[in-house]
Amino acid sequence: MDQPVVGILHPGSMGAAVAACAATNATAVVWCSAGRSAASTVRAEQFGLTPVPTLTELLDRSDIVISLCPPAAGEDLAHDVAGHHFEGVYLEANAINPERITRIAGLLEPAATVVDGGVVGSPPIHDKTPVLYLSGPTAATGRIEALFAGTAVKTRTLGTEVGKASALKLSYASFQKTSRVLVALAVGMAREHGVDQELIEVASRRTDSYLSEPQYVAKTAARAWRWGPELEEAADALAAVGLPPEMLRAAASTLARWNEVKDDRELTLTDALDRLAQP
Repeated sequence: MDQPVVGILHPGSMGAAVAACAATNATAVVWCSAGRSAASTVRAEQFGLTPVPTLTELLDRSDIVISLCPPAAGEDLAHDVAGHHFEGVYLEANAINPERITRIAGLLEPAATVVDGGVVGSPPIHDKTPVLYLSGPTAATGRIEALFAGTAVKTRTLGTEVGKASALKLSYASFQKTSRVLVALAVGMAREHGVDQELIEVASRRTDSYLSEPQYVAKTAARAWRWGPELEEAADALAAVGLPPEMLRAAASTLARWNEVKDDRELTLTDALDRLAQP
C-alpha cells in the first residue's frame, strides 16, 4: 500500500510528537495553521509538520486524520470534519468516554471509517514509548498499526468494537491522575501542620507510593488544564455504567484550581501547594 498523507488535529505536545512518528511511514503529515497559536506553529515546525491554510485543504489531502487534542474539543472537531464529508480513516485518539466516541462515529460514518484510540504514556520523545490502543474495523486499525510500525509509538488493537480503547485509556487515567491529586492534598495538609517532610519519609518506606515523590505535584499542576477535563470524561464513563463518579469529579474540581499555571515548567512544589490552598 502506498504511504498515506496524514492530517493532525491539532498539534499539541502529544499530538505533534505522535504525528512526527507517523511521518516515518507517511508521504506527508499536514496540519491546519488557521487560528492556531504561535506556540502551535513553533511546535509544528520543530516536529517537521507541513502547514496548510484551511481545514478543507487538510481533509482533501489526507488519507488518515488523527484527532489528538484536549478532550473537551474532540467532539466539536469531529462536527467540523463531518461538515466536510471526510472519506478516509479518522483516528479519534482523545481521552474521551465511550459514549462520546460512539457519537463521534455516528457523526462521521459511513463516509469516514472511525478508529477509537487511546494513548497511554508520555509523548514519544526522549526515548519515551507510549502505547496507542486501538479498536474499530479491522482494515482501518491495520492501517493505523502500519502507520506507526517501527516508531516510538507502539500499537495494540483491542478488537473491532469502537469504545474499547477509550474505556481502557480512561480506566487507567482515572487511577493515575486522581492518585496524583490525592498526593497534592495529602502533602498540602501535612505542610499546613509542619509535618510534610515526615509524611514523605513515611511514604518513602513504600516503593509503590506516589506520596514519596511530591515533586510530581508541580507537574500535575502544570497539566491540570487538560487532566481535569479528562477526569470529567472518566466520571461520565463511570456514571454511564452505574458506578459513582463523585470522586473523579472532585479531583477534576481540585485540578481546576491550577488552571492558571497551564504548562508552567518553572512551577515549584511550594507554588503549586500555595495555589491549591489559596486559589
